[in-house]
Amino acid sequence: MQNLKERRWYKAYPEAMKKELRIPEVSVYSLLEETTVRCPHRQAVIQDGDSLTYQELKEQADRLAGAWKRLGLARGERIGLMVSNDPSYIIAYYAAMKLGMVVVQINPRYTARELLQIASDAEVAAITVEENTAETVRQLEGLYEFKHIFIAGSPHRTEASLESLIAQSKPLEKEAPVTPKEDTAVIQYTGGTSGVIKGAKLSHYNLVANVIQSYAMYGEDMEFGKETVLTATPLYHVYAMTSGMNLGIYIGATNLLIKKFAVDDVLEKIKEYQPTFFPGVPRMYNAFINHSKVREYGLDCLKFCSSGSAPLPMEVIRQFESITGAVIGEGFGLSEASPSTHRNPPKGIRKVGSIGIPLPGTDSKIVDEDSKELPANSVGELVIKGPQIMKGYWNNEEETRKSLKNGWLYTGDLAIQDEDGYFFIAGRKKEMIINGGFNVYPQEVENVLYEHPDIQECAVAGIPDPQQGEVVKAYIVAKQGASIDLEELKGFCYRSLTPYKVPKQFEVMETLPRNTVGKILKRKLVEAEEGRDQKEEI
Repeated sequence: MQNLKERRWYKAYPEAMKKELRIPEVSVYSLLEETTVRCPHRQAVIQDGDSLTYQELKEQADRLAGAWKRLGLARGERIGLMVSNDPSYIIAYYAAMKLGMVVVQINPRYTARELLQIASDAEVAAITVEENTAETVRQLEGLYEFKHIFIAGSPHRTEASLESLIAQSKPLEKEAPVTPKEDTAVIQYTGGTSGVIKGAKLSHYNLVANVIQSYAMYGEDMEFGKETVLTATPLYHVYAMTSGMNLGIYIGATNLLIKKFAVDDVLEKIKEYQPTFFPGVPRMYNAFINHSKVREYGLDCLKFCSSGSAPLPMEVIRQFESITGAVIGEGFGLSEASPSTHRNPPKGIRKVGSIGIPLPGTDSKIVDEDSKELPANSVGELVIKGPQIMKGYWNNEEETRKSLKNGWLYTGDLAIQDEDGYFFIAGRKKEMIINGGFNVYPQEVENVLYEHPDIQECAVAGIPDPQQGEVVKAYIVAKQGASIDLEELKGFCYRSLTPYKVPKQFEVMETLPRNTVGKILKRKLVEAEEGRDQKEEI
């Protein structure tokens, strides 16, 4: 890796971030083990009034690991976690880590077809589900056979319930030996927005490295044993796994788990528990700023906020920070990087609209189609190298070769690096719109639309056109009680955008299609357009 001190962004690091980054070669389980030694009686998890201390959390994870070992589960086998935000998720995750198993994170809302695709690809040996999702697993009878099906969070003490296994088992004394740089800890499936799933193999070293890198980015203001993390993003998503659960455990924080994001309920919990750190997603920030009484809930308790999963519009940032006094550290990450790679430093220069600078120990550059590094202010593909980068894709050498080249991860994102070394995302390579030979980056157009006072949400995509190749179309959701005048809106866009970037088509919608983490699925919008065209041809 190039000497990072020579990179443009190095001078933007606060002094604390310039210290040598030391990443120990340890297992993910060691995060829980070490924190339990340091603060055994500190609350580790709170959910709906119930809580566990670190000592209780570790003991339950150890007992579950003991039960699973007795049932024959072993190091290297894959175990699916199809569980929503619940203490049992954390217990099962760390039990698997102690056994040296590989956690396969699965969205509890997946259909039987989607579950079958992942289970077959990863060769999942056992799966942990909740009672309300157990039916999805049962639908796979005759198609896929799990050695064991465990039920999490069940009030019924059945043989398969985690509660019964924990109550009846002795703690596993000895952690299974792992080779942190070689052994996969988590398989994180990605690619859902493109329609093709791939399982990113994240090693113990990858995950521990990203926790330590993230902590180094926040610096000494994040105090061990004194923070409370508002974990409202689903734990099965890589962003919440690292920035909510694992980072929280590493710093001895209390994890305030939110099972389902409902803005009124979350605001009440903020008022009651006064969390200090919030790793959120754009949908959540948008919900906060559009809540009529948000100022009454004391969001100034938040010392650190970050945003992941999708770009956060600048207007949302401005409004949230104006309302709350909290600062959102914009950043960037992806499943293949455990996930965090860039962030605006909480101290030092901050550039709104930028994803910031690489995390300590991370290298990054902008390259052209021939992988040649481009000069400042050039649009090209963002590539990244660092200790958090995945080992490759599970059982997919072809996709691994496309994404990993000479140690660099090719993200598929178009970006710019300015003279100070700060990075700005221009859009996905596949989402870039070519209008009459001109490149249009959807995020730039979306940022303008978000400045309109009547727009709550928007998405911009390229629609096939026989003359122009593609035309720009904007899908918009109006704020409650507002009415969108499309001609006025078009004029609003012309005042801020070059004419070829202004949407030629607008569609007002009730809602925009999203995945469960809140990322807008533009693919669904484009597919709907293609479906209309086919009907017209018929």
